[in-house]
Formats: sequence, structure tokens, C-alpha cells
Amino acid sequence: MILMRLAVVQTNPVFGEVRNNLAAALAMMERERADLYVLPELFNTGYNFIDRNEVQKLSEPVPGMTSQSMAAFAKERNCFVVYGFAEKSEGIFNSAALVGPEGVVGVYRKVHLFDRENLFFTPGDRGFPVFDLPIGKIGIMICFDWMFPESARSLALNGAQLIAHPSNLVMPYCPDAMVTRCLENRVFAATTDRVGRENRGGFDLSYKGMSEIVSPRGEILRRLGTDKEEIAVLEIDLEAAKNKKINSQNDLIANRRVDQYSLQ
Repeated sequence: MILMRLAVVQTNPVFGEVRNNLAAALAMMERERADLYVLPELFNTGYNFIDRNEVQKLSEPVPGMTSQSMAAFAKERNCFVVYGFAEKSEGIFNSAALVGPEGVVGVYRKVHLFDRENLFFTPGDRGFPVFDLPIGKIGIMICFDWMFPESARSLALNGAQLIAHPSNLVMPYCPDAMVTRCLENRVFAATTDRVGRENRGGFDLSYKGMSEIVSPRGEILRRLGTDKEEIAVLEIDLEAAKNKKINSQNDLIANRRVDQYSLQ
């Protein structure tokens, strides 16, 4: 058994105040020791954009200010961090970066854009990568990806033991639904949401909080509240995600009947 310390960091960013939001998140992270910290979707910018000009202004490349700050933290603490941000590249993507002591490990671009995100962001074009780290095999998806079972299943098939899941949840279903995603794939998940409210441009969004860590057996190991910034750290054994057996006769991966499925 090799225990990993996993942190979910539930923040309340102020729209557009990137430096202050970054500093506030780092201050929370500095209070707790962990091997992997997972922050919310678009944690440094806020979520409720009015137009594409705002997205252009607040997006940043990789490497950029946020990745460099997180990499410095990761180097100091010898840890890894997953955080959501607006990525400026050949398009503008709703992305999540994974950084560690040596810098940026990789970037995931959100595949399934939600609602008005389709007006501002380019759909992700890199599939669902899994990163093989010294602490374990970490996959990433972002918020609304959860509603498509193919997202978590793709990560599980690619070997993920833990799904890092930065989110900005405005619908109520995800926290309970992640029990099923973990159970059907026998993986851990860290769904990290934000809290607070953004009323901008005629769109009033309230965020659900309820950041959580769920086990491969569908157990909610830790769930945070709905209205305040919090950080929670839990020791987990990622080796538990290697066992896909339900009983002596049933293996959730080996027993798939791919010849019977229509996947188009």
C-alpha cells in the first residue's frame, strides 16, 4: 500500500482578478501538505464571461504566469497541481494544466463545452490523456465532461487510477453522479468545484460547491460544503483502482462486449 495525499481546493474567485485569485488559491494550498492538489475550472479568471473579448484578455499561454506560479509551488513542495484556466493557443480553450516540480507536465482541453462556453471556447482536440506520475496515473476531465460516460471510461481504459475533475457546477446532478462514474470504472475521482455567484451581462450563475473525493467503490470519502472556500486533504491508496473485479466472474474492463456495442 502506497498512500497519496490528495487535496481538493474549493475557491471563490472574483471575476477578472487573476493575480488575486491565484494568490488566494496558493494561500489555501500552503495551509495543507498534499502530493496532488486539484483546483476548480477557470479558477484564476472566473467563469461568467460576457463576450469573447473578455476571454481573449484573460486567457494565457502555457507557460504563462499561472503555470509558472503553480510550478514554483510544486517545486517547493515536491508535489503536483491540476488547475483550470483559459488557454491561449491556436484557439482559446477551456483547459486544465498539470504541473509538477519540473514544470508543466501536460494540458487537457475540455472536450464537451457547456452552454455559453460554445460561444467563447474552441472544443478540445487532444482526447483524454492520462499522465503517468511518480504518485500514480492521473487522468483529467473538466466539469460537463462528466455527463458523457465516454469521458471517464476513456480515462479508465487509458489506465487512469484517479480522475482529476476541475469544475464550475451550476446544475445539481454531478456530485452524486460521480459515484456512478467511479463505480462503473473502478477509479478514484477528485471533483473540485467553486462556490459563490456571478451575475454579469444578464446571466446570473450560482455555483454548487460540494467538492468531493470518491473511491473506486463509489464511496464519497469526503464532500465539502456549498457556500465557503475550503481545502480538504485525504490519504488514498491508488492501487485500489487497479482492481476492476466485482467478483470472481466479473471484471468491469475485461468483460466488456465490444463486439456487441454500437459506438457511433
